[in-house]
Amino acid sequence: MIINKYFKHNPTDSVLFAMDAFDIPVLSNPALEEVAKYRGHYTCKINPLECKKILYENDFYYCDTLLEPYCSKDCFIYFENKLSTISDAGKLEDLLRICENAFVHGRFHRDFKVNKMMADQRYSNWLKYLYDKKLTYILYYANNLAGFVAYTDNKLVLHALHSDYRGKGLAKYFWSRVCKDLFSKGHHEITSSISATNLAAINLYSSLGFKFRNALDIYHRVVK
Repeated sequence: MIINKYFKHNPTDSVLFAMDAFDIPVLSNPALEEVAKYRGHYTCKINPLECKKILYENDFYYCDTLLEPYCSKDCFIYFENKLSTISDAGKLEDLLRICENAFVHGRFHRDFKVNKMMADQRYSNWLKYLYDKKLTYILYYANNLAGFVAYTDNKLVLHALHSDYRGKGLAKYFWSRVCKDLFSKGHHEITSSISATNLAAINLYSSLGFKFRNALDIYHRVVK
């Protein structure tokens, strides 16, 4: 593993991509000069209003823009549907099947230099980790498995609905129960992270009273 003061090593993605994967916390000329010396997959997150010239000059390419939805307990809008329930009981293998083709808005799916099967596997590995840590709400509709929402602390980090339940206006009922439960645990604010291209997710969070902040443009570079 490469140790460098300009990079933050991502061990999970490194295993998946069969090469070292790094995040660059602070963009600078010295950091980008070091990038060229080491084989790997590099990620840089930058304010959309900042000049991107330095990135393009160093062979980085745009992948996505992320938004941070956030909502306080006072602003939260709850939607009730008695058929929509949440639980901590469910089989991991059933949830992994829901993962398949569920994250087309993800930045690794939009990265034309990353194999799409590997991108799918990245989210599956993430789900396995969160499931093992018991950080997963399992969603049911009329007692049938409908999806999952995984979280860390007060942040919803990974979520998907079964294809049978997408596009039917049901997500707000599941998210309502998840957010209500997190607020009941003492959190004063709930956040998430979504792609600016994911209009369905933007509309969902807006309907629940969430606002948006901290936009970040995501740039990648692969050094071979």
